[in-house]
Amino acid sequence: MIDVAILGAGELGGSIAHVLARRELVRRIQLIDPAGQVAAGKALDIMQTGPVERFTTLLAGTTDISRVAGAHLVVIADQARPAQDVDDLLPLTQIAQLASRALVLCAGANGRTLVERGVRELGYRRDRLFGSAPEALASSLRAMVALQTNGSVRDVALTVLGHPPAHAVVNWDDATAGGFRLTDVLDEPALRRLSAQVGPLWPPGPHALAHAAVDAIASLSGISRRSLSCFVAPDDSSGRRTRAVALPVTLGPDGISCIDLPTLSVATRTALDNAMLL
Repeated sequence: MIDVAILGAGELGGSIAHVLARRELVRRIQLIDPAGQVAAGKALDIMQTGPVERFTTLLAGTTDISRVAGAHLVVIADQARPAQDVDDLLPLTQIAQLASRALVLCAGANGRTLVERGVRELGYRRDRLFGSAPEALASSLRAMVALQTNGSVRDVALTVLGHPPAHAVVNWDDATAGGFRLTDVLDEPALRRLSAQVGPLWPPGPHALAHAAVDAIASLSGISRRSLSCFVAPDDSSGRRTRAVALPVTLGPDGISCIDLPTLSVATRTALDNAMLL
């Protein structure tokens, strides 16, 4: 089991810590926030629910950013009291100095920008810095599909690609519901209505973002083998400058193991290329 440090004890950071502790996926959680005793208070509150919810994950709160040292994974969440006029890259800069071997997961809706800048400006490896917010959007969309098909969200499989909200791409040709292709279950007007709902679903709320982050941690821990939609930094090795976008990935102990891009229709491929070139 791994040790995890969560930077930020705001609503998102606290939710990630609680869900992660409850699922007992990791050995120890450090909740870190510079705002006084907020992190310590939330950590204590979560620990006190352990006997009721029956989990024993160790959790501590602190203001000391140096506690990220030694963590296998650092999650960037939200601060309880956001500081003014502070560069968004500051957490990534601090992690690079204190925990250079750690994987970094950007859990917030702003993770795309952090991933892109972290790789380009700070030299992070693109397989060790990624964002989980697109999976929260995909989960919301699966719920919408389940309502349309009068089925269970557990039976819906789909992937969100691209750059939400305006340039999110859903590969409807690859989506399924109950084992049947979604294009065979729903007619074209229904699919267009679903497509129109993708933008308004962004950004996901803190609880959806927290569960998406924890699903990613489960994959990093080797407990889950699910493919997840994550923000992935661009690959500039071909000489073409592109943007970070959401792609389906498989995660493992060393970060992104592979990108599981399915076969795309011409229209979907074009939409994804346009999102990358924004």
